[in-house]
Amino acid sequence: MKYADNKVSDIQIAYIGGGSRGWAWTFMTDLALEDQISGTIRLYDIDEEAARNNEIIGNRLMKREEAKGDWKFETRTSLKDVLTGCDFVVISILPGTFDEMESDVHLPERLGIYQSVGDTAGPGGMIRALRTIPMFVEIAEAVKEYAPHAWVINYTNPMSLCVKTLYHTFPQIKAFGCCHEVFGTQKVLKGICEAACGEKDIDWHDIYVNVVGINHFTWFKSASYKGIDLFPVYRDYIENHFDEGYKVEGENWLNASFQCLNRVKMDLFSRYGLIAAAGDRHLAEFMPGNEYLNNPDTVASWDFGLTTVAWRKEDLKARLARSRRLAAGEEDVVLEPTGEEGILLIKALCGLTRVVSNVNIPNTALQISNLPADALVETNAVFEKDHIYPVAAGDVPEEVKALLMPHLENHKLILEAALTPDKEKVVKAFMNDPLVKGKNCSEKDIRALVDDMIGNTKEYLPAGWR
Repeated sequence: MKYADNKVSDIQIAYIGGGSRGWAWTFMTDLALEDQISGTIRLYDIDEEAARNNEIIGNRLMKREEAKGDWKFETRTSLKDVLTGCDFVVISILPGTFDEMESDVHLPERLGIYQSVGDTAGPGGMIRALRTIPMFVEIAEAVKEYAPHAWVINYTNPMSLCVKTLYHTFPQIKAFGCCHEVFGTQKVLKGICEAACGEKDIDWHDIYVNVVGINHFTWFKSASYKGIDLFPVYRDYIENHFDEGYKVEGENWLNASFQCLNRVKMDLFSRYGLIAAAGDRHLAEFMPGNEYLNNPDTVASWDFGLTTVAWRKEDLKARLARSRRLAAGEEDVVLEPTGEEGILLIKALCGLTRVVSNVNIPNTALQISNLPADALVETNAVFEKDHIYPVAAGDVPEEVKALLMPHLENHKLILEAALTPDKEKVVKAFMNDPLVKGKNCSEKDIRALVDDMIGNTKEYLPAGWR
């Protein structure tokens, strides 16, 4: 990297999963709108043609008159080639295909186990992790060999287990996980604060929060705006508007799968006293299966959606068609801020700014004081030149800790199961999972489900599973 005039040039970013037909375009957009950093984006993907398409799309985008960024996109064909000499590594991959995810999400329905996302917790998240962990072991080993000093930014789910695997494989790695779910809850608080305080156009970044928990099951211990404690404001809103919930302005309501009135997080606040800080679709999957996800009618009564894999497959068709249009120059990427913070964090690590943001890293600094040191947690951290300093968030109330611990225990079990491999640990994790326990399934039925789900994803598992 080269520093001059409050700018950093010649940054080398390795993008693993660089053939993405979605998030890659978000990343390109943010790069194109930023004029303080520049360099090369090295695209690596097992689908080389997809990476080459994004090379064309990215380079065309940077030539547009309104683009401020100065980035060159190049396709690389091996982990060694993409990593050697890089400053940052971005990981955003789909482990397997949507056929495997269809089994992850929908096969448990035969036992009455419904999942609204199926990529983090529950049976779907755990089986997805079995095929993801070996990929992340390979990536971590390659980073250790070819780019041991690079910062590694993960966007892949299951977030906690992906980052935990990176550190397990290469303890000195400089890795962290980014997730925008917390931002969504800050936007909910922004809207409620505007209505209560009579102030308009509050910047959600000015909603200051103390984040504790694990990815997609995060909580705010405190929240404020310009000295106003937002907990009483939030409590008053819930007391008066619980049935109608709160709809965030600008969210996608064309697709029922993503509709959410934030009533699950409001109910969790009433029950536990902290503000649950992820989307309702994610939060519901961490709770017992006889609660918010008891059946589709229950889900509808809480005003959120079940994201079906059939919808994801149709959406992929649309994104593949768009990729062809973008590569052919028949359509342009829309240049407007995406709301992601990845580029801002890269700038901070380059020394151009200082940022406080939520991040997924090990709890080795005991930033959550009453959770295990080997837990992979989500809290705030300070980002500045070549450093991430976890913010001490304090403890979590015992009732909330009791909700978190089964998932932290399962993180250990599934990581061990994937590395061994050991089906018995998967069975144990299933039996320990709140979604499964809430349905009172027999051990025989759980074992059969594990067998069938592993069988449906065996193509992406190491030989030991076969």
